[in-house]
Amino acid sequence: MDYQIIATLGPSSDSEATWQAMRAAGATGFRLNTSHLSLPQLEAWVERLGAFLAAQDPRPPLVLDLQGSKWRLGQFPECVLAEGQRVTLVCAESADRPGVLPVPHPDFFRAAPMSSGEIVLNDAKVRLALVSQEAEAITARVTTGGPMLSRKGITYTASAYRQESLGARDRAVLRGTRHLAGIRYALSYVKDAVEMAHYRTQIGPSALLIAKIERRPAVEEAAQMAGSADELWLCRGDLGAELGAKDMAAAVYRFSERVKTMPVPVFLAGQIFEHMTQQPAPTRSEVCAVYDALMRGYGGFVLSDETAIGRDPVGSCRVAALFRA
Repeated sequence: MDYQIIATLGPSSDSEATWQAMRAAGATGFRLNTSHLSLPQLEAWVERLGAFLAAQDPRPPLVLDLQGSKWRLGQFPECVLAEGQRVTLVCAESADRPGVLPVPHPDFFRAAPMSSGEIVLNDAKVRLALVSQEAEAITARVTTGGPMLSRKGITYTASAYRQESLGARDRAVLRGTRHLAGIRYALSYVKDAVEMAHYRTQIGPSALLIAKIERRPAVEEAAQMAGSADELWLCRGDLGAELGAKDMAAAVYRFSERVKTMPVPVFLAGQIFEHMTQQPAPTRSEVCAVYDALMRGYGGFVLSDETAIGRDPVGSCRVAALFRA
């Protein structure tokens, strides 16, 4: 079988020797999540990667994630939230007080009255219940605790709010990279076909755009979204955070039944070989799931933690390429 393997780069895969080994093991492209990098850090990564990618034949694409309408926490000291603890979410880039989490998105607070009272963080590993709200602050109670780090995702489990304009950070990423060869942009947390069409208008017709399917309306409108996108990525992490495990599984099943009918390539993302982040081999269920996805028509996979922070990014690429013809 012929399919693509996009490997996310990070601390475990930050050298040219590792990139070359990942290519030899089966990686056909690379990805950087710009949300986890400062603009100077992104510039340094792209400069180093550019020379390496230009020497490859064929040249692998480099996918840059754009934040789009996705909300992320700002900068704060690493902490552990305990069940029952009260926390305050404030509209700020950073915070250094215990029990205070910065959310540098004014629209997150505007969305609260139109949203559920449940807030999920870090792919729903941590959950909060909204207690009270002010214009730029929310008090919440921790219902599921756990460790918290800067720049992790945050959202409501359900919301009628919509935001379709690119933020200042995304515009800066575009300005700094649009002139480079082989760049693709993955739009995070696109709600539906209308939002994706707005992004296409804002970015322009020549850019190669990927719509990340991470919300319930996006699952239902994927075929229409393809009219404004060059690829679709089904991203199960944020989709599971929004829908919960049970509904996410049902949504992925329904979507996968339609993959072969989609007018653009569809990739599967999110915990493809999550076991290999810490272990030397995948689980049998992971291998079976990858084979099943290929039989359903998926055109490739996006490796995340396995290659960005995992113990063996090269081995993860090799396992992902197991079913190559």
